[in-house]
Amino acid sequence: MGANQKLTAKQKSERIKAAQERERREKERREAAERTKRVFTVVVCIILVLALGIPTVGLAFLGGGAS
Repeated sequence: MGANQKLTAKQKSERIKAAQERERREKERREAAERTKRVFTVVVCIILVLALGIPTVGLAFLGGGAS
């Protein structure tokens, strides 16, 4: 690009629109990644609760509850 190249009003508005579009896409991508991370965390927590809870309950019932 030239040193002090002047942009016409049309070129300037097109550049601004393109920049806004890029910014909007990046924001949407970040929000989607955050949503995916949140869902993943919830699923992992549920799996851990079940993995730890089911054997404990099973032992309590099948172990005779001699405590």
